[in-house]
Amino acid sequence: MRSLAEEAYYIIMREDKTPYVNLGRHLRYVREQSKESLSEVSGAVEIDEQQLERIEAGLERPSEDILLLLISHFGVRDREAVQLWELGNYDTDLPEVINTEGQPLAGKPMIMLLAVDMRTMYSDGLDINVNQAGINLNFTQSMGQSQANPVARVGMSHQQAEKVIRAMQQALLRAKYLGDTKLLPPPAL
Repeated sequence: MRSLAEEAYYIIMREDKTPYVNLGRHLRYVREQSKESLSEVSGAVEIDEQQLERIEAGLERPSEDILLLLISHFGVRDREAVQLWELGNYDTDLPEVINTEGQPLAGKPMIMLLAVDMRTMYSDGLDINVNQAGINLNFTQSMGQSQANPVARVGMSHQQAEKVIRAMQQALLRAKYLGDTKLLPPPAL
């Protein structure tokens, strides 16, 4: 059984290259230019790190949704976004929500639907990614010896993270010394 790197090399050296090698190379180049790791990008677009590695190696074509998330995550604009879409060889046209300015086309309003799940999800693991844009908290729950399933992902600015830390410290102190089990939001600063 070949490793992923050996498999990618084998495919690149074959005469009948997969049609997604150029897409993968371009996506890897964009990721490297943004100085992000596979882990950071896979976390940001919510795919498995190995899947992103296969996409960058040209072994797998990302779904249209994943490619749109990657384009958005990297802030790819103009011709480069169209080029990535064409390298993916999709049957559909590039959605209208992407254009040269990253804004909706022809003055059409952009509508974003957000599904909110209000259930409480408990976790026993936390992976924190910090970059210039902010902080990503990836909460996980152990499912055995070495397997952890994602439970939730929260992103925030550095300033918001500092506020969250202060609010959590206050909540823990109140719970410990005053027995408060439910807290109101802290007063606005």
